[in-house]
Amino acid sequence: MKILVDANVPGAEACFGPLGELVRLPGREIDAAALRDVDALVIRSITRLDAAIIDAAKAQGSRLRFVGTCTIGTDHVDQAALTRHGIAFASAPGCNAEAVVDYVLGSLLTLAEREGWRLSERRVGIVGVGNVGGRLRQRLVAMGLECLACDPPRAERESSEGFHDLKTLIDECDVLCLHTPLVREGPHATRHLLDAQRIAELAPGTLLLNAGRGDCIDGQALRQRLAGQGDVSAVLDVWEGEPGIEPALRDLAALATPHIAGHSLDGKVRGTHQIYTALVRHLGLPARLGLDDLLPVPPVSRLVLEGGLNPEEAIRLCLRTVYDVRRDHDSLQRESRRQGMAKGFDACRANYPLRRELSTLTVELGAEAVSLAPWLRGAGLNVN
Repeated sequence: MKILVDANVPGAEACFGPLGELVRLPGREIDAAALRDVDALVIRSITRLDAAIIDAAKAQGSRLRFVGTCTIGTDHVDQAALTRHGIAFASAPGCNAEAVVDYVLGSLLTLAEREGWRLSERRVGIVGVGNVGGRLRQRLVAMGLECLACDPPRAERESSEGFHDLKTLIDECDVLCLHTPLVREGPHATRHLLDAQRIAELAPGTLLLNAGRGDCIDGQALRQRLAGQGDVSAVLDVWEGEPGIEPALRDLAALATPHIAGHSLDGKVRGTHQIYTALVRHLGLPARLGLDDLLPVPPVSRLVLEGGLNPEEAIRLCLRTVYDVRRDHDSLQRESRRQGMAKGFDACRANYPLRRELSTLTVELGAEAVSLAPWLRGAGLNVN
């Protein structure tokens, strides 16, 4: 069996190597020709696997029988085309959700520090309360923040209680966090969910954060609002037209990062392991590797706090011990200017440095810091 794996999928040799011949390719180079003599394919979100590629590969005699994406999102894969050709499909729901929440918390606390406000004084609106948005709401509420949630599909399936419409969030929230999939059509389409009209309705001082899908925001309208009135802030990890994103919007964003919110080693390896488990199940084989077999010891596992910090300062310090979002902002600025936008964007992702999740850090509190425990636990830390 021949297995083609995106070059940036970690742990592939340990997971897929024993199952057959393993071949690596950069995700953007995976096309119909690359699938000609492949039995299984393992990708990430930068590989567009549409009907044209699938049909062309099968027309050329491809043996492809399994596709797995090591990501939460699946809109880059035409599942109907896979089904038409009898190709099994698997994704990795929730694999990097904790990493994205770490990114959001780090971004919000960085902006609070930079601009001189407290996160605890802000009301946060979460648009899309799935794997990521649900975890974000849970952590923010545990930290004592007020959150409003908007998720029309969930409100229809479950109950409208606890959910609000998007207009309410725009009118009443200081921070808007987007964590929706990209849905192009239908009653709950999310493409340009924040269109020119809704962007114009954002109150001065609003912070807009998008770590869902770039096409959920009208980038041109956001650029015009940021460049014109300049009275709102944006944190953008996902963009229209990736990797060739618009330089002007990059420069206007308070934090601009290259689609790496979920790029923790833990999240990537968790995604790999989920697809490995799906593939061996598809093949009728036992899973011989556990997630712990693939993860190394974190470089920093313990931190001692003695006192002198308020809760937000303490959480920010702990987050930056594990992951500092400013590094990724600086990396995109540097590499996109050095190599050009598209190449620089992809270089940041391909050469992404080691990053662990906040949950890998245990905090020990001295006598003067024990009162911080509820906030630290709420943020997702282990506290002794």
